[in-house]
Amino acid sequence: MPHLSAVQMVLAVLSGGVVGFTLGLIGGGGSILAVPLLLYLVGVHDPHVVIGSTALAVAVNAYLNLLPHWRQGHVRWKAAVAFAIPGAVGAYAGSVLGKLANDKVLLFLFAILMLVIAARMLRSRRNPEASEAGRPVRMGRVIPTGLVTGGVSGFFGIGGGFLIVPGLMFSAGLPMTEAVGTSLFSVGTFGLTTAVSYALSGMVDWLIVALYIGGGLAGGILGVYACTRLGRNVRRLQQLFAGVLVLVACYMLYVNLKALHLL
Repeated sequence: MPHLSAVQMVLAVLSGGVVGFTLGLIGGGGSILAVPLLLYLVGVHDPHVVIGSTALAVAVNAYLNLLPHWRQGHVRWKAAVAFAIPGAVGAYAGSVLGKLANDKVLLFLFAILMLVIAARMLRSRRNPEASEAGRPVRMGRVIPTGLVTGGVSGFFGIGGGFLIVPGLMFSAGLPMTEAVGTSLFSVGTFGLTTAVSYALSGMVDWLIVALYIGGGLAGGILGVYACTRLGRNVRRLQQLFAGVLVLVACYMLYVNLKALHLL
């Protein structure tokens, strides 16, 4: 496990705060920054340890954020469990493949995923609440969608909310508000499954996890407050964040293509 200096520990807390703030402010997709921040800002150079540690931190924060959504009636438990159980199987399988992948190849693919997320965020959605709302929960759709989504989440060690929310809207017919609340159960479950897989291989740094969770909790509170205050301007901030993802992804592509001697 990497030894963290005092400066790195402070940077880890701040990085967790950035991730938590982004999640609270614009929702799904924010946790994708957890890995590059830990790699390039904090300076932890083992991508597998980074992925295992951030997966657990994201899982804990997702479960904590699930509680207020549950109290407000935004969680549909039948759909949540039906999506999460096969998704956990997919997440474990994905994490096994992720641990076997070459570090540089894994980060290269991670950068491509960041570009996909940025593209999704930049797409304009006029009325997300009405997208698939009103459809009955169809297990024939929920189970395979959960399995595939979990596999992607486990391979990259991310929460996968940007995939889970539309997956629930498509397969379970949930409106956006309920899909967001319900997705947090799967985000937590997928992240926990991935983290357990990495922990069994000795690829989780528990200090990093604690620092990230602490920063994430504080950042999340500020993000929710900012979201409430900013109102309609959140869409512009989401577009700005997508631009940041593009820049970070391009940097990761450059670094890893160079390391693979393709540049």
